[in-house]
Amino acid sequence: MAQRRTKPVSLVLLVLALSLAVISYFGVGAGRQYLTDQAFEPIRVPAPTAPAPGIAAMLAAAAVAPPAVAGSRANAPIPTPAGVAAALAAELSDPELGPSVAGQVFDAGTRTLLFDQRSTAAVAPASTAKLLTAAALLSVRQATDRFSTRVVAGSEPGTVVLIGGGDPTLSAAAAGRPTRYPAAARLTDLAARVRASLGTARVERVLVDDSAFTGPATAPGWGTEDTPSNYASLITATMVDGGRDVPEAEIRSAAPDLAAGNALAAALGATAVDRGSAPAGARVLGQVRSAPVDVLIEQMLRSSDNVIAEVLARHVALATSRPASFAGAAEAVRATLAGAGIEIGDGMVDGSGLSLFNRVPLAAISSTLLATVDAKQSRWRPLLSGLSIAGWDGTLLEEDRFSGAAAVAAGAVRAKTGTLTGVTGMAGLLTDADGRLLVFSFVADQAPSAFESSSRGAVDSLVAALVRCGCR
Repeated sequence: MAQRRTKPVSLVLLVLALSLAVISYFGVGAGRQYLTDQAFEPIRVPAPTAPAPGIAAMLAAAAVAPPAVAGSRANAPIPTPAGVAAALAAELSDPELGPSVAGQVFDAGTRTLLFDQRSTAAVAPASTAKLLTAAALLSVRQATDRFSTRVVAGSEPGTVVLIGGGDPTLSAAAAGRPTRYPAAARLTDLAARVRASLGTARVERVLVDDSAFTGPATAPGWGTEDTPSNYASLITATMVDGGRDVPEAEIRSAAPDLAAGNALAAALGATAVDRGSAPAGARVLGQVRSAPVDVLIEQMLRSSDNVIAEVLARHVALATSRPASFAGAAEAVRATLAGAGIEIGDGMVDGSGLSLFNRVPLAAISSTLLATVDAKQSRWRPLLSGLSIAGWDGTLLEEDRFSGAAAVAAGAVRAKTGTLTGVTGMAGLLTDADGRLLVFSFVADQAPSAFESSSRGAVDSLVAALVRCGCR
């Protein structure tokens, strides 16, 4: 999770300039997230206004553009494999990475392999696995698709049934209050539609129908300390605010489905909440729809939200007629990516990378990123706008990321991080000193202190070494 910290005015201006650059490059979709995604932006960026005299020149001079995903700077030379290997040699020997480091570097424009180390070995991907989930979902659903949550009439008077449709960001925030996840559907709107449908009839009982998802609510390899925690909850088809009891909670819910039912009951004045099933052919009393798929993917990636990831993986299963369970979702992601020419093997057991049992070849992560920058795979582009920018936002704005000598990478790297017990890694895009766009992926899965700044800093140093060099 990105930590909040106070920035001086000059850096806020830098971020504003960067945000405007992102909007101009990626379009309105990405800009919407950079300017309104307050749940994931440690810096509150003011709405763009005409700059005061003198400020315009400062912004122009200070702006650091994100990597150009459409290609490299004109005539930028391609690094050589020998140059890349030489640039990485010292950093790869850092003991903080441990004895098992897998890595790949490609030239994005020509797909030339510039560096390869253990890329076919099955490694624990940690949260870089979310890139696989995102790509699979964008293969089977449109970026504009939304997921519905419905309330139908129960079989008894005074009873309504809340039917979860797999919207992980549905919000219980009070009317007029910001939602934890921007653009989220609101239970207050759903309750208002139910009341309008029922007229003067009272609601006394809310049943929660969670049947859209099946199987265990936690994955193999999840520890007892993982649920509930500040990074995971049980995975249910019905939940509010990313599996929380209330929007402002840091620790997620031990019963996300009932938390959603309780929130709806409070909005409707009902006094009883229980689990149940919707009667066949029940009258729909109201429904709301989630933010679009591309927004959910951006939110999942930028904050590395495990709960959103697991729910989205189940939507891959549903779209491919598989059980919406951990096993069904993992198989759906595997088969969907295989159809796109990306082989992840049989080692994934969840969609977030949280499980200690996950194993995939690093080459699958690299291939996913290469396909994403390929113009032929334009439907995967929301994956790119969800990547954090080094030194600016998301998981790459944590206090210890890209500091010291690695600060050279600020603004030049877009990436997804991965941190788990014994695992530290990063995968994404960067622009080198010559302006060449590179795709990279690194995972150290025997790191002695993966959650410590020294271990994560070692990965940052690997990436910064590529940013600094033309590697010829």
